[in-house]
Amino acid sequence: MNIISSILNTFVGNKSKKDLKKVEGTVKKILEYEQEFASLTNDQLREKTFEFKSLIDLVRKPHHDKIDKLNDKISSVTKIDEKEELYKEIDKINELSKNEVDLKLTEILPQAFAVVKETAKRFKNNSEIKVSALEHDLIFSQKSYVTINGKEAYWKNKWDAAGKEVVWDMVHYDVQLVGGIALHEGKIAEMQTGEGKTLVATLPVYLNALTGNGVHLVTVNDYLAKRDSAWMAPIFEFHGLTIDCIDYHKPNSEERKKAYEADITYGTNNEFGFDYLRDNMAHSVKDQVQRPHKYAIVDEVDSVLVDDARTPLIISGPVPKGDIHEFNELKPKISSVVQQQKQLLTKVLSKAKNLINEGEIENGGFHLLQVHRGLPKNSALIKFLSEDGIKQILQKTENFYMQDNNREMPKVDVDLFFVIDEKNNQIELTDKGIENLSTGNDDTNFFIMPDLSTELKKIEDKKLDINLEVEEKEKVYKDFSIKSERIHTLNQLLKAYTLFEKDIEYVVMDNKVKIVDEQTGRIMDGRRYSDGLHQAIEAKENVKIEDATQTFASVTLQNYFRMYHKLSGMTGTAITEAGEFWDIYKLDVMEIPTNKPIARKDSNDLVYKTKREKYNAVIDHVSRLSSEGRPVLIGTTSVEISELLGRMLNIKKIKHNVLNAKLHKKEADIVSEAGKAGIVTIATNMAGRGTDIKISESVKESGGLAIIGTERHDSRRVDRQLRGRSGRQGDPGSSQFYVSLEDNLMRLFGSDRVAKFMDKLGLEEGEVIEHSMMTKTIERAQKKVEENNFGIRKRLLEYDDVMNSQREIIYKRRKHALAGDRLKVDIANMIYDTTELIVDNNKINNNHKDFEFDVIRFFSIGSEFNSEEFEKNEREEIVFKTYKSAYDHYKQKTKLNTEKVFPVIKNVYENPSNNYERIVVPFTDGKKTLNVVSNLKEAYDSKGKTLINDFEKNISLAIIDESWKNHLRKMDELKQSVQLAVHEQKDPLVIYKFEAYKLFESMLNEINTEIISFLFKGELPSQNPGQIREDRKIRRQQKLNLSKQEIPNTDQLASINRKVGQSVSNTNTQVETIVREKKKIGRNEKVTVRNISTAEEKVVKYKVAENLIKNGDWILTND
Repeated sequence: MNIISSILNTFVGNKSKKDLKKVEGTVKKILEYEQEFASLTNDQLREKTFEFKSLIDLVRKPHHDKIDKLNDKISSVTKIDEKEELYKEIDKINELSKNEVDLKLTEILPQAFAVVKETAKRFKNNSEIKVSALEHDLIFSQKSYVTINGKEAYWKNKWDAAGKEVVWDMVHYDVQLVGGIALHEGKIAEMQTGEGKTLVATLPVYLNALTGNGVHLVTVNDYLAKRDSAWMAPIFEFHGLTIDCIDYHKPNSEERKKAYEADITYGTNNEFGFDYLRDNMAHSVKDQVQRPHKYAIVDEVDSVLVDDARTPLIISGPVPKGDIHEFNELKPKISSVVQQQKQLLTKVLSKAKNLINEGEIENGGFHLLQVHRGLPKNSALIKFLSEDGIKQILQKTENFYMQDNNREMPKVDVDLFFVIDEKNNQIELTDKGIENLSTGNDDTNFFIMPDLSTELKKIEDKKLDINLEVEEKEKVYKDFSIKSERIHTLNQLLKAYTLFEKDIEYVVMDNKVKIVDEQTGRIMDGRRYSDGLHQAIEAKENVKIEDATQTFASVTLQNYFRMYHKLSGMTGTAITEAGEFWDIYKLDVMEIPTNKPIARKDSNDLVYKTKREKYNAVIDHVSRLSSEGRPVLIGTTSVEISELLGRMLNIKKIKHNVLNAKLHKKEADIVSEAGKAGIVTIATNMAGRGTDIKISESVKESGGLAIIGTERHDSRRVDRQLRGRSGRQGDPGSSQFYVSLEDNLMRLFGSDRVAKFMDKLGLEEGEVIEHSMMTKTIERAQKKVEENNFGIRKRLLEYDDVMNSQREIIYKRRKHALAGDRLKVDIANMIYDTTELIVDNNKINNNHKDFEFDVIRFFSIGSEFNSEEFEKNEREEIVFKTYKSAYDHYKQKTKLNTEKVFPVIKNVYENPSNNYERIVVPFTDGKKTLNVVSNLKEAYDSKGKTLINDFEKNISLAIIDESWKNHLRKMDELKQSVQLAVHEQKDPLVIYKFEAYKLFESMLNEINTEIISFLFKGELPSQNPGQIREDRKIRRQQKLNLSKQEIPNTDQLASINRKVGQSVSNTNTQVETIVREKKKIGRNEKVTVRNISTAEEKVVKYKVAENLIKNGDWILTND
């Protein structure tokens, strides 16, 4: 691969050098303007900002003038089609305006960057800057660093940044200008630790804030958001730009809304995402806080857009009977079966050892594979596999039994209770396991899913009375639903007991299970594993099992950030994920050179056979470094290992600090001590991101900060982050990683050649291998993991894109209803869509009677066609005439409603005893009543028109929200149920897309018909003014939960279907219930297929059956 890379570099050129070459000219211009601006007075320098804003306004003016004319035209146009076209024209002009403004920003970039750099220089060189006082100086004079004296304002270079006093001492390096250009161009700037990413961001932030559209700077935690917004604020405020941080203010508050109205807004990724969801649950435009998403810079972009990308932000609420589950009931059975498997495999492992020692390699390998399949994390097994030649025996045996699509594997699994696939984080019960769990139950099929098609056919064959048949079928569906949930609960408990370890994947604190971030080692408050897994772990750890909740709104960070008109990011480690950034976000990664050459010495990995040997070597190395007066940072991958090393250092009497997920509150104090001479700090990966360890001159002379990695992480980025703590800004330092063949990475993805090589050398206990070849082999293993994870994220994105396209349509409809300006167009389209639905449903059979009934039911009008005309006329003519008649009727009804409601409004408004601002008016369609909130004065002044508009808005929002909430539940169930399609040799994603489309189409039809039905029938129940009351704005808020669900790696798409039985009767999706490996079917082999609708069976060749199965109407029978 390196040879290929070098050849490509020779002919094509190095990408990094080419990127730098492109911006070279721009950097020269910036430096020229910097020299020019150095001679300007402070007032003249500030005047530049107003000049830039004027240039941008000149670009916008012709577009704004066109939009104003179109809006005037819309208000005078009566035809809906014309209005719709005018709205589309406005959207096009807005898009064109944005693009032209972007070109203007690129044009003034050199001057703007020079202004920011010159400003930073003046703040550094002067303790106080005197300027003529302008309006914004008076506003900012409330802050400690701005004082007004007559007509002059004084800006100090000292201020408070999140509780710490700072004196401005930074000026942009030339390489930081390169980083700023990359960020403005919508790229990712990869900058090494200590290169000043926070300062770099001031350049594109200032430039893009000139538009007034808002710039969002996104951080990974609230401390950084608050610190950076306070730290950089005076540089922006000096030029009249406003800055705020959303994390200072409560959600849905006026203060948070003002924070978004600022030119520059800092905040955490979670809060930006949750505010987007809250805005799309708001029932008034005034309750929304965000503006359109224009430009965002994401700090630690790889953490947010890669590690957290598939993590959904969820607003949820209580679900009926959410506290009902079987976790506690099933826990003893699972605990027992896990214990039985452990006891069984302890004996099997002992037998395998004896057989291998006696030379019976084949038989011993068979039993060794059994242990590996049943308990891959067993410590005795891991230790045995580190011995000479043992891993090769296991691999050779596994390859034999995996051939021909695992044809021989059932022989290995027959004695096991369950089988674990550690690489894919999956677990599966065997027949023996199911039999064991069923013992003691009266129902022998307690854990066996019924075959729906077979059971339904049996009922149909009985030729029962129709009502009795429906009753019998409902019993089958209910049984299926209960057992589906039970088996799902079983599988999640099995995972909790066998794949998720306390103090590694999670910790128990304050009687709660809290997830530990595998990338940073920090506790992720508020996150829960998805799909019942968290509840299973809570049952296992004997803490309170939280109730199930229902999703009200959800978006992944991946799709949230893709909404921005322009997106960029910065981090120290992005190049390893460059392909993913481009494929998913169309973000190019640009490597920014360091200001000073890196002086850190990175040694080759030291590879040991066992963990014990590795940890002993680590402690010896740390002891030597500490005695030399060098600070040492030991990086670990879990809480358990950090505590183990802490105990080992105590035995050696070496003083140290331990920082892990259990002690995260001490992080700031421990990190501030970590750079002092002789200090040893043990830290999980949390010390690898967002922390800056500074060292003194004496420490530099001793060799700088020493980094000791105790294990290679699955991701190269995390290792690079750990290394990056040392050697900042040209400081000396060193890094050394220790690896053993028992480490997870090496066990799962390490090259076979490493184990073979060590066996051939015949190394004694404690001996080590150190060679660049070994380091490269380990990095190749990491690449395998990264490629695997990228594939999973890409697959998840395909699922989420389906949901996202639906979300965009619904939120657009909701936005139109909330704003009201385009709601009339939407209502006209709903009338047309409903008309089409009525005609299509009845024209196919020329069913005039049902057509008449539907027209009356939805539109409350008679049909334009008699039976003969309905049969003779074309579909298009029937649709057009029916639509026109319905729409004319609706306009007339709206006018009548306005006339009816105004006398009541007038009576209330003119009554001197009523000092109402907002009123609640009840409307009814004869079945249900909806309370509409409206402004009393506006309703009076418009003679009732605004009240009718509010009626349309309220009914639209209420029905859209309820339907969307139910749809989200159905989509969750669909995602789980389609996974069983793999056992029918179908692609679950294809079925998911097809079924999701049908569900969404059905929901849209339901929304249209419900809204139209209520609008056509809704009216005031009476003319009594006493029914109108004041809106006191004291509404009981439903308790909502904000959570960032953690999806276990590679587990999102593999869980067993849940609650699918509730929807089986309404869809044609067939769920295969037998989940076990089958013999591979040849294309010319004959198979039996059954039609799931008619129960017809026939025998065909498999290649013919494939096409039938793809249509979703046929399934393979279990012959």
